[in-house]
Amino acid sequence: MGERKNLQGQDDAHGLIKIRDSFEDLAERALFGGRWFLAPLYVGLMLSLIPVLYRFFAEFFSLFSVITSADMHELTLRILEMLDTVLLGNLVIIVIFAGYENFVSKINIAENSEDRPHWMGRVDYSGLKIKLIGSLVAISVIELLKDFMQTGDFNTHREMWRVGIHLTFLLSGVLFAIMDLIADKREALDVKIERELEIDRKHGN
Repeated sequence: MGERKNLQGQDDAHGLIKIRDSFEDLAERALFGGRWFLAPLYVGLMLSLIPVLYRFFAEFFSLFSVITSADMHELTLRILEMLDTVLLGNLVIIVIFAGYENFVSKINIAENSEDRPHWMGRVDYSGLKIKLIGSLVAISVIELLKDFMQTGDFNTHREMWRVGIHLTFLLSGVLFAIMDLIADKREALDVKIERELEIDRKHGN
C-alpha cells in the first residue's frame, strides 16, 4: 500500500514537472518570438526614408534654380543642407540594419551579396551605440556650421544651446567608447581566467 502511494506520488511529481516544463517552453517561445514585434518598427524606419529622399531632391533642384544668381556662400549652405540630409539617411540605414540583425533576425538574403556593407553583421549593440552617437555628432557639426554661415542676426542664446548639445553628444560618444573598452578588457580577462582554470583542471587530472 505504501509503495503504491509512493509510486503515485512520484507520478504526480513527474506530471507537475512535465506541466512546468511545457509552460516554460511555451513562455520562452513566446518571449523569443516577441522580437518580431520590432520588425514593423524597422519597416517604418525604412519608409521614413521617402520624405528624406524627397527633401534631398527638393534641395537639389532648388540648388540648380539659383546656381547662376547665388554666391558661393549660399551655394555652400545649400550643399551643407543636402549633406545633412544624406547623413540622416545613413543614420537611418545603420539603425535598421544593425538593429534588425541584433534584435530580430539575420538578413540571410544579403549574405552572399557583393553589395553587402562590410560592417553589416559585425556591429553589435555597443558598436551600434558608437555609430549612432558618431552620426549625431556629424549632423550636429553640420547644423552648427550652417548656423555660423547664415547671414543676418546671430542668436547667441540659441547657438550656445546648440554648442552645448553638440558637446553633450561628443562627451556621450567618448564615455560610450570608454565603457566599451572597459567591458572588452573585462571580457578578455574573464576568458583568460577561464582558460587558465581549464588548464589547471586538465593538469590536475
